[in-house]
Amino acid sequence: MEEGYRDGDQLDRAAIARWSAGCDDRSYGRVLVRFGVAGVTGSAGEANWMWRKGLQRSFFLIKAFAAGVILATGFIHILPDAFGSLTSPCLGQNPWGRFPFAGFVAMLSAIGTLMMESFATGYHKRFELRKPQQISGDHEENGVGSDDNGASGGHIHGPVFALKRTNSSDLIRHRIVSQVLELGIVVHSVIIGLSLGASKSKTTIKPLVAALSFHQFFEGMGLGGCISQAKFKVQTKVIMILFFSLTTPTGVAIGIWISRSYNETSPNALIVQGILNSASAGILIYMALVDLLGADFMNSNMLCNLRLQLGAHLTLLVGALSMSLLAIWEGN
Repeated sequence: MEEGYRDGDQLDRAAIARWSAGCDDRSYGRVLVRFGVAGVTGSAGEANWMWRKGLQRSFFLIKAFAAGVILATGFIHILPDAFGSLTSPCLGQNPWGRFPFAGFVAMLSAIGTLMMESFATGYHKRFELRKPQQISGDHEENGVGSDDNGASGGHIHGPVFALKRTNSSDLIRHRIVSQVLELGIVVHSVIIGLSLGASKSKTTIKPLVAALSFHQFFEGMGLGGCISQAKFKVQTKVIMILFFSLTTPTGVAIGIWISRSYNETSPNALIVQGILNSASAGILIYMALVDLLGADFMNSNMLCNLRLQLGAHLTLLVGALSMSLLAIWEGN
């Protein structure tokens, strides 16, 4: 990384002089690094699933690792930042110092995610249930004059309709999970991209680039696994991947654009960052525990295979601890 920075400085010293003022540490090379890392690592994490989706054991293990990363991101990285922003002395004691707004917003965000997922799934499930009921009624009418045909129709088609309903419900749930998870990751990605773009010190940029690479790659893996399970059309997959990959570079661009006038300790900036971080933390914590870990760890394939079960728990711990240890380096 140091060589990349020195090469950028040597290639265009005049550009650095025009870009920077005083102790502002900027170069076109660093700007390109920010955009490149933000886009490529996220896309690589998601594309990784397109190669691994046929490997059942790898699917569970890598998804458990990614879920651990997402869980630690919510608990260790985002939520403490939200508390720091909303309890800053710059905001004053009243009302920000009298109530834990960060935890409150995170709680509401998790509950809102549960409600949105529950109502959306329930709506689609009720819609699917109407179709078999109508067909079942037709069979009953046809079976009045012939008991054999009616019995035969009921025995053959009933399980088929039940299986279709189950598969359809699972597919709908996977699609809702992937979309909500992407929303939570995108909010966090924009904020971290904004911080990276507005950073002026080289000592601040280095840990942010490393953290961003790690975040984007493994969050992309978790999101890619959900998108793979959702079985979207190719166009939808491409749109979701591009949307995820471009949000952080967009945040970096906005951060660079407003860096001259941006003051991260201003009350408005602290409130906006704190609330968005709290909401993002609530979404990611809920999704990691309920939709990623809860669903996979209760899967019959996992429960019937002790080695796979132990491996998934181990990779979950490794993912969570790896992201947690990264917070030590970020703080230096």
